[in-house]
Amino acid sequence: MASQDWFEKDFYKTLGVDSEISDAELKKAYRKLARKYHPDSNPGDKAAEEKFKEISEAYDVLSDATTRKEYDQIRAMGSGARFSAGPGGPGGQAGFEDLFGGLFNQGGGQYSYRQSPGAGGYEDLFSMFGQGAGGFGGRGFGQAGPQRGADQRAQTTLSFMTAFRGDTIDLQAGDGRVITVRIPAGVKDGQKIRLRGKGAASPNGGEPGDLILEVSVRSHPVFSRDGDNIVVTVPVTFAEAVNGANIEVPTPDGTTVRVKVPAHSQSGKRLRVKGRGVPKKHGAGDLLVRIEVAVPQNLNSEQRRALDDFVAASGPESPRDDLLREARS
Repeated sequence: MASQDWFEKDFYKTLGVDSEISDAELKKAYRKLARKYHPDSNPGDKAAEEKFKEISEAYDVLSDATTRKEYDQIRAMGSGARFSAGPGGPGGQAGFEDLFGGLFNQGGGQYSYRQSPGAGGYEDLFSMFGQGAGGFGGRGFGQAGPQRGADQRAQTTLSFMTAFRGDTIDLQAGDGRVITVRIPAGVKDGQKIRLRGKGAASPNGGEPGDLILEVSVRSHPVFSRDGDNIVVTVPVTFAEAVNGANIEVPTPDGTTVRVKVPAHSQSGKRLRVKGRGVPKKHGAGDLLVRIEVAVPQNLNSEQRRALDDFVAASGPESPRDDLLREARS
């Protein structure tokens, strides 16, 4: 990203937040906007696509503590804290753009330094003069060393199972390159993966930049994710809930596991199967089995008579008595 862009763009305004916002609130604001403007939610809508790019660019800068600090510093410079107006402006002083433009014989406002989040720091502003981040004591002006290529951003949408198991996928970069990417097992929705050396090439023989890949994960009809745990809702019969039972439960790795349902289990009860959840660097999360008592849809005459006998034997007891009593307290 050009540092001139950082003068002209208000990333806080793009995300609809103030400059004092916490990291957690910043993430919440970004994810709300990302869901609204994501290309998958707005197929064919170019305006939404451009808006998504803008908020992604803003969040990429502000979500990293280092680049956010650099952005705030450079914005402060642009507001007049460090440099006054250019020739022809008040006082006839040399402005920020004219300072760099004159050094390269390009005139005021013609030079912009390219800076990508994660591709160096604030001190890189001076590395184009050939002495790196250490000051003005090394090589002379005009003898800049190789510049690192710019970081690039990309988005991809994965199925729930691909995110759970991991896979190798191909991405097409904006310059036509096909990039093979290894998706690690257990990647989650909204996660960013930094792919070293997969970004833009250096303009003069330096190292390539990185590719920042943001992952969206589709929902699954059976499984959902709760942190590092996988949740599955399993129906049981009334008899199984009352008497207890051993039932077979699917797992996201394609196998099944047998789970003991305790007697007198209620809908919503959770049973835990250790180590059958999301893969992690060391071990795995758990499988959480949520019990749901299935109500029969059709009863034959024998079942109906048995149910009537059960109701008659149950008396006037109501399962809502405690709820109503606590609501009035």
